[in-house]
Amino acid sequence: MSNMRNYVFGAAVLLFGLGGCQSGQTGSETQTVAVDTTRRPAVRASVNLEKKLEKYTQVRLTSDLSQLSDNQRRMIPLLIEAADIMNQLFWYEAYGDPTVLLTGADNDSLRRYININYGPWDRLENNAAFVEGVGPKPEGANFYPADITKEEFEAADLPDKTSQYTFIRRNPDRSLTAVPYHQVFAPQVKRVAELLRQAAALAEDPGFKNYLELRAEALLTDNYQPSDLAWMDMKNNRIDVVIGPIETYEDHLYGYKAAHEAYILIKDMDWSQRLAKYASFLPELQRNLPVDARYKTETPGTDSDLNAYDVVYYAGDANAGSKTIAINLPNDEEVQLQKGTRRLQLKNAMRAKFDEILIPIAEELIAEDQRKHITFDAFFANTMFHEVAHGLGIKNTINNKGTVREALKEHASALEEGKADVLGLYMVTQLLDKQELDGQLEDYYTTFLASIFRSIRFGASSAHGRANMVRFNYFAEKGAFERDATTGTYRVNYEKMKQAMNDLSRDILVMQGEGDYSAVSQLVAEKGNISEQLQADLNRLSAKSIPVDVVFEQGVETLGLQ
Repeated sequence: MSNMRNYVFGAAVLLFGLGGCQSGQTGSETQTVAVDTTRRPAVRASVNLEKKLEKYTQVRLTSDLSQLSDNQRRMIPLLIEAADIMNQLFWYEAYGDPTVLLTGADNDSLRRYININYGPWDRLENNAAFVEGVGPKPEGANFYPADITKEEFEAADLPDKTSQYTFIRRNPDRSLTAVPYHQVFAPQVKRVAELLRQAAALAEDPGFKNYLELRAEALLTDNYQPSDLAWMDMKNNRIDVVIGPIETYEDHLYGYKAAHEAYILIKDMDWSQRLAKYASFLPELQRNLPVDARYKTETPGTDSDLNAYDVVYYAGDANAGSKTIAINLPNDEEVQLQKGTRRLQLKNAMRAKFDEILIPIAEELIAEDQRKHITFDAFFANTMFHEVAHGLGIKNTINNKGTVREALKEHASALEEGKADVLGLYMVTQLLDKQELDGQLEDYYTTFLASIFRSIRFGASSAHGRANMVRFNYFAEKGAFERDATTGTYRVNYEKMKQAMNDLSRDILVMQGEGDYSAVSQLVAEKGNISEQLQADLNRLSAKSIPVDVVFEQGVETLGLQ
């Protein structure tokens, strides 16, 4: 199924199915769409869409399915159908009912760009509107009433108002109420549960079968912990699926509400075997973190593992704007402390971004004599250890402010991504010193700098983009790299980068441990911005038509399973 056909199919399903999203809101005011487009006869672009579409290069998502059994091949279309329903749910969370927006779009390019962004706001341009007459995107997306204030929310005495799995809606008297996802999305999650149970009936691995059955139940109840624990226990399944409300990036108001997404994955057994040993180093690396002991008292779960996959389908939050190339889950802090996490490296998507985006960026912005240090192995390892590093540090504040996520609110995701980036580099450095990792330090550090340029282009609307801007400016102040004014290229200072890495690691871990919302807000305000010089350099990349990210040709036909 081509990428364009896939989007049109998803939109068509949505137009017929999303009305059911409101059927469960008994007793609460039906939420209107985030932007009212009903009075316009046509939906028109406010900018040049051809230039915007050039930001994305299309990648075909495939994998070698020859090793799969007949049952496994029959399972994949069921999982793809379930994933497509995640598209519907994420549309509602990110925007509202998109019927008028999509059917009213006056050309295919506009409809395509709306679908890439799951709304009329450009995710790679800090959520700037690209449709005529559309105002700013609400900070709370469609998780909250568009007119809600933080004061109103915080004053409301509502059970489950900070739950990851409730919408905040207004009653007829305009008071607030919390409505569980499984009620709002009752028809959709019922169908997903049916599909997951059909897939479970085909599963040959007992652990995967158990997970699918528990995940089906979780979608019907919003109790995800049992299925998260079961997902951690799976070790031998060749097919995997990540599905449900997972990340909280879409909620810029508080960072509380999880958005629906899905990944369908085929395990690369050879690469996974190569990676298995690194999880065992987590406890030692935690003890050696460059911070006072009170900020590293938690012990990472020892059941963590690392695996490499080909991803064959993205949907929902995972498919919006910039695409994830590695996953670290579950996000449940209790599961993390009890079991650890699983780190999934999406090797085929990673290779596509390396070849199509990172190499061209390096040829434009990295000093010529350091370009030899840009390698796929270093890119893979830096990405992998970013995910591993999510398990390091601290999940609960040391001063009774609750979890780090609760204490840091809307800044929690960006700071956590920044922590993972810099502690991932710390882990690489430690493992190189222990001779447990192949390659040269220069490869990892130079590839790391080139990767900052890649991720900064995602914009401030992305937690990863904000984290990269903070780190770029922090490292610049510490002299971790210098810019040659004559060539317009950047050169890494390896010793200063190592010191900057340790300093920023300490600063972030302290802010997380203290739950210091004020300090994090100041850090983001001071260093979360792109300077004029950096913007000019990034504009050079656009002028040379170097893509910012990828869109996928994916689906049953692409995999040859029709």
